[in-house]
Amino acid sequence: MAEYNKKKTIVIGHKNPDTDSICSAICYANLKNQITDMVYEPGRAGQVSEETQFVLDYFGVEAPRFIEHVKTQVRDIDVRETKGVKKNISLKKAWNLMQASNAVTLPAVTEDGSLEGLITVGDITKSYMNVYDSSILSKANTQYSNIIETVEGDLIVGDADAYFSEGKVLIAAANPDLMEFYINKNDLVILGNRYESQLCAIEMEAACIIVCEGAGVSMTIKKLAQERGCTVIATAYDTYTVARLVNQSMPISYFMKTENLITFEETDIIDEIKDVMASKRYRDFPILDKNGKYKGMISRRNFLGAQGKMLILVDHNEKTQAVDGVENARIMEIIDHHRLGTIETISPVFFRNQPLGCTATIVYQMYKEAGVVIDRTIAGLLCSAIISDTLLFRSPTCTEIDKRAATELAGIAEIQLEEYAKEMFTAGSNLKSKTDEEIFYQDFKRFTAGKVSFGVGQISSLNEQELDTLKGRLLPYIVEAHKQQKEVDMMFFMLTNILDESTNLLCEGIGAKKMIMNAFHVEDNSQESSVLLPGVVSRKKQLIPAIGMALQV
Repeated sequence: MAEYNKKKTIVIGHKNPDTDSICSAICYANLKNQITDMVYEPGRAGQVSEETQFVLDYFGVEAPRFIEHVKTQVRDIDVRETKGVKKNISLKKAWNLMQASNAVTLPAVTEDGSLEGLITVGDITKSYMNVYDSSILSKANTQYSNIIETVEGDLIVGDADAYFSEGKVLIAAANPDLMEFYINKNDLVILGNRYESQLCAIEMEAACIIVCEGAGVSMTIKKLAQERGCTVIATAYDTYTVARLVNQSMPISYFMKTENLITFEETDIIDEIKDVMASKRYRDFPILDKNGKYKGMISRRNFLGAQGKMLILVDHNEKTQAVDGVENARIMEIIDHHRLGTIETISPVFFRNQPLGCTATIVYQMYKEAGVVIDRTIAGLLCSAIISDTLLFRSPTCTEIDKRAATELAGIAEIQLEEYAKEMFTAGSNLKSKTDEEIFYQDFKRFTAGKVSFGVGQISSLNEQELDTLKGRLLPYIVEAHKQQKEVDMMFFMLTNILDESTNLLCEGIGAKKMIMNAFHVEDNSQESSVLLPGVVSRKKQLIPAIGMALQV
């Protein structure tokens, strides 16, 4: 159960992650693991692009684990570590275990951890209060070892692993001469120290006799019992006490619930199971792992201490760009180079935002500040992110700090900037095998300006012909995409030519093209829903601010 209490922090970038988002998450998680005693894991909120995959393959790094959502799950709350028991334990033992652990429910579990059933305090109470059947002990197929344990007795004759499976339970209170009239074959007889009563019970073919009050058992009785196959148990308790206790020796399997069990898995979302729990009368519910094995128990009161997943956001601070369920998470830090967005936090967080061309540059600075040596792999990832985000220093977002960082990192990573960048961009623009939808959304981000919601996708390439081909494919697709995304007022797609530093911007939505023409002071009399924007290569620093200003006019 230790894994329930092992808290880790996920370092994650935005949806439709680019190279900066992935590489910064990996590198910052690595830094935090070196300078703290906490556990940090890089994650990703979307598919890895061809460009990013090239980078990861080049430096021999696995892609971070895909995080579909960060909603609070069962695994995020404190689960009561109620140990599973075997289904053949006695009711008395189950009761004692419940009292010791202050539990009202016990799970019956097989050797391999599979859940077989549940026994509750109510079930045990009913077994004691509502049962008037003198044959119930045999109907429950009670093992003699349970009886011995319950009455705190000693086995004198017989096999403790055998079962009392036929007959009724009775007390031999009558004169031995009368016992033959009410003792039947295979009965269990509770009696005292009278030799005649013991002898009569055995001769009447009783399955078991329980000798009370610490009375001795003669050699003659022992021998006869062995010959007749009668189990003999001796106890210090009196007949009244044994009569009270003996039903408590029945196995819990006879009373436990085995069908239609309500169970939850570790991955179940808390908000989705609350109503189910509230609608049922049970106080406790078992938790299963991904393999269906029992892990622990939860109750409604466990939700009181529920804490969301711990996150560090890199390369974004917009709620619309964040992984699903971010509102349920505990944001611990934000490392970013974009404008201030819409992320809200419950408590103050460490927030580092710098006007640089790339989040990886900030991460590089933090390595330096912490005095942590940057190895070749980390250097390669950070350098690749800077190359990608700054379009090899061509983007207006690029600063001298970015250039210096990339140059130093390239030396550590043993790469030639120009040559490596060309390989990386070529890999990223290999889109022949992708669908229009995959291309459109591989680097797509949503924004808001006032009451207007808009989305912007981007593809950067060194190949003008490839960009022209993409334009022909995406012009009709952006219309369909806008119809599907009804909550988005306008949609744009940047076809960015790295070499000549220009963007052909596809526009969709009422007034979208006209707004772009006004924002950038360009004329375009064509009927196409696109506008050529010379000198525009940056979504963050050039396009988004211009759209924001235009929408406020």
